[in-house]
Amino acid sequence: MCMCLFRGFRRGFSLVFKRSKDSCGSFTMFKCLNLLLLLLFCFVYQREILSAGNPLISVSGKKRGSVTLTCEHETNNIVQIKLITRSRDIDVCQTEECSGRVFKEGNCDVVIKNLSFSDAGKYFLHLYYNNDQTELERQIRTYQLHIHDEISVKTGEELKMSVLLSNADKVKTKSSGEWKEVWKRGHGVWSDRMIDDNDGNLIIKAFLDSDAGTYRVLDSEGEILITVTITAEENTVLHHSARQHWSWVEKLLFGFVTSVFFAYIVIIAVEFLLVFAGII
Repeated sequence: MCMCLFRGFRRGFSLVFKRSKDSCGSFTMFKCLNLLLLLLFCFVYQREILSAGNPLISVSGKKRGSVTLTCEHETNNIVQIKLITRSRDIDVCQTEECSGRVFKEGNCDVVIKNLSFSDAGKYFLHLYYNNDQTELERQIRTYQLHIHDEISVKTGEELKMSVLLSNADKVKTKSSGEWKEVWKRGHGVWSDRMIDDNDGNLIIKAFLDSDAGTYRVLDSEGEILITVTITAEENTVLHHSARQHWSWVEKLLFGFVTSVFFAYIVIIAVEFLLVFAGII
């Protein structure tokens, strides 16, 4: 449909251009405007049709766990499958017994195991199969893979999160009911208690109780790449060290008070002996 409209646009534009030499300029502009609107409608229509035919499928997996990209193709006439990201082709092992992280399961499902944060993002699964006329056709399925994790951090310690992927656009945190942006590509961190390095790490220098909460990494389209839920733990080492410090102070004070008390007793005893001896 769109190709026919496009050919019509080209022919119409040529006719309008030829007529423009002998006709009114306003008439020519009116024709051009109509054809441009028709072409715009064609592009919008084609985009909506393609989006409806290849919807984005959201899948989620826990870090160090596994996730399955289901193909939902029931027939056994699949010739080949390919898994592609925005940056590279992924080697898919054709059996479950493979030692690799990515392998085919069942008819055409793809399993990714031992997930890491770097696995988050968009995936395109290309299925090549024979139709009823034994002609090779291709079907594309698009997935948005979201990786989540839960960690505990001791207060006062440094927290390093490897979440600043190449496709990450911003990082937001939610600890008190509202989402707050803490990092943005091109700007960096928004807090002087945080730093980012060239290895893709977002670092909190000294973790506080107020830093606990949910951290989300989003791409440029607003899709969630990574979610990390962080809880704060009491730093028993610092707490034990503090108790030992105060215990030492208490012992010093106790020794001082005890020494003063015994010195006072000795002075009283000496005075009593001197009085008893008639010296004073």
